[in-house]
Amino acid sequence: MNRNNLVLVSGVKPTGRPHIGNYFGAMSQFVELQNEYKSFIFIADLHALTSLQNPKELNENIIDVALDYLAVGIDPKVTCIYKQSDVPQVAELAWVFNCITTVPYLMRAHAFKDAEAKNKEINIGVFDYPMLMAADILIQDADIVPVGADQKQHLEITRDTAEKFNRIFGETFTVPKERILEKVETIPGTDGQKMSKSRDNVIGLFASDNEIKEAVMKIPTDSKEVDEPKDPETCKVFALHKLFTEGPEFEDLLHRYESGGIGYKESKEILIKNISNFIAPLREKRERLAQDKDIVIKILKDGGEVARKRAEEKMEKVRQAVGVSL
Repeated sequence: MNRNNLVLVSGVKPTGRPHIGNYFGAMSQFVELQNEYKSFIFIADLHALTSLQNPKELNENIIDVALDYLAVGIDPKVTCIYKQSDVPQVAELAWVFNCITTVPYLMRAHAFKDAEAKNKEINIGVFDYPMLMAADILIQDADIVPVGADQKQHLEITRDTAEKFNRIFGETFTVPKERILEKVETIPGTDGQKMSKSRDNVIGLFASDNEIKEAVMKIPTDSKEVDEPKDPETCKVFALHKLFTEGPEFEDLLHRYESGGIGYKESKEILIKNISNFIAPLREKRERLAQDKDIVIKILKDGGEVARKRAEEKMEKVRQAVGVSL
């Protein structure tokens, strides 16, 4: 089958500003693949309610994510960009999935177990998160889902759910595949651990030059002197060079790491320069787009109509399959 006939679905929660890990782990794939697949990219505002119950903040975050999508190069002329909440059929389908899913099965989810370890008073939305995610994906008949490595288990749950529904009620859903770029599965943050908003160790995707400099200078290194060889495979600074430093400059940097002749301060300065050069045009484009938010809102509404119509067609098949459609 031609790739243009295959459907891609993915989304981002509007719970904070994106960082470079979000970009390389998922958002860049949205851009790269939008001319190869029929793409549906949504803003997961219903998912955000599990942790964000401030209506003004959520409203602003929704617009921010839409601006982020457009700034990185997602084209609304070829990609359907929409709000999750504009497709109410997703919540309806999630309920159907709840009725064929057991509590012990969902208790195996890593995200739930992590949340339980931190907080015993977990809301149902956190526990049921994988079912809503499954509905987001399956209602659009996704063939491929670009996700970060941390979402791989949730996609496995989605696949299991599609297969279980098909066994019980007959072939209804496409069983999707994940797409994870191995080289960016784990992007280190400013503390050397995986980059994550919850760890507050991120480099913002639209950060200012000063913010970039401050973040990079925090990255931990060992105590080796300038002339000592350094291991590029264990250096957290070099891990980011793999994303932002290219061509002869990268080859020279690698050589100097392995043979000695570069200090971590110089390495960080090169990285700051290259991250700033990468982010500057994205930041400028986003600032231009933010001048007319009415256009952004229209893009979301138009996308919502397209996604909702497609979802309703699928949901009617589901209603017939389970027996509630007369």
